[in-house]
Amino acid sequence: MQELLKKIEDRSAHIVVVGIGYVGLPLVVEFAQAGFSVTGYDKDREKVRLLGQGVSYIGDIPSSALAPHVAAGRLRATTDPDVLGSADAIVVCVPTPLNKTKDPDMRFILSASDEIAEHQHSNMLIVLESTTYPGTTREVLVPKLTAGRYELGKDVFIAFSPERVDPGNKTYGTRNTPKVLGGATPGCLEVAMALYGKIIETVVPVSSTDAAEMVKLLENTFRAVNIGLVNEVALMSRKLGIDVWEVIRAAATKPFGFMPFFPGPGLGGHCIPIDPLYLSWRMRTLKYQARFIELADTINSGMPEYVVHLVQQALNGERKAANGSKILVSGVAYKRDVADYRESPAFDIIHQLQELGADVRYHDPYVAECDEGGIVMKSEPNNVAYGEYDAVVIVTDHASVDYARILREAKLVVDTRDALRKVEGDKTKVVRL
Repeated sequence: MQELLKKIEDRSAHIVVVGIGYVGLPLVVEFAQAGFSVTGYDKDREKVRLLGQGVSYIGDIPSSALAPHVAAGRLRATTDPDVLGSADAIVVCVPTPLNKTKDPDMRFILSASDEIAEHQHSNMLIVLESTTYPGTTREVLVPKLTAGRYELGKDVFIAFSPERVDPGNKTYGTRNTPKVLGGATPGCLEVAMALYGKIIETVVPVSSTDAAEMVKLLENTFRAVNIGLVNEVALMSRKLGIDVWEVIRAAATKPFGFMPFFPGPGLGGHCIPIDPLYLSWRMRTLKYQARFIELADTINSGMPEYVVHLVQQALNGERKAANGSKILVSGVAYKRDVADYRESPAFDIIHQLQELGADVRYHDPYVAECDEGGIVMKSEPNNVAYGEYDAVVIVTDHASVDYARILREAKLVVDTRDALRKVEGDKTKVVRL
């Protein structure tokens, strides 16, 4: 333990980050900037090739943050799992998706832990950052990485730290976002805190890996449930003839006891639509129903269908059917001003409109082409002629889009983000969520 702590303190420890996507790449940068020798390990050869050249493939990380460290030899990338054998600390940032039945898909964590065990040596720290259900680190990683060979907290140190990456956030990045950290033993926590303390301004220790895993699920369940609430309020407000956006903004003026969340076309990204269902699945194994989570998922998952219903109603008002109509989806990224389209509700909307016989195209200044859920498309150009479409559906409200031109040229607009609220023009052709 003391030997590993010394390596961390003098920054001679070799760090390997497994999975160099939206979570792993920012960590790679922070470790390199802190003076550590760091290697990004990934199965994706293109990511490895780009990182090896000091070229970023993630919008929040400029290539200028990578290139100097690559040139200095502090930063490398590889597809070879043998690199794990030379690591003093390994941080696992692999995907944790859901399968078709919305149960946890643990294959990437299991694969990573198998490879680590195969290359493991004494005096090694392993930290899991991939979002998962409470108990994963204790039940999966600890047995596999001790297995009668290593003593936990003495020869091997295991911890869990939930990632808190917010793509597109200009204020909070990896370094200045407080980092929750739970160790499998007090000694594990001590070593993990020593490492993270070198790259994170505020490290927040908790009593166990289970508690740290639960923190992440609580954070995103809080958001999913509240978004589900305002989505249902939006449905109710429409039936009552009330402007839900006006109601929420007015309620937000209360200086205590209220936090504004806003409705939308559905949940997107790799966290909010997925993470709460890890907790729901875990509770089902304990014969408990996570009712709030499941209800929120039902409401949020139904929003794309509701948007399609609004499009149909709007077209009917113009004596047109969805079948044969030409429809433009404005924005397919899961949130504004990012290129990430994982789990975006835009694809459910596109798919359902296509099933109705509509000719659907999309425009997104951040997503030149996409391949998601069987939908393979290329974006229309920035000078897209909105007037050529029977309807424009605003799904993602990117700041760079000319909404005044949409309002001026489009025949019909379904606005799921209240993007046209401050735009002057003819609002009679606008249908709001």
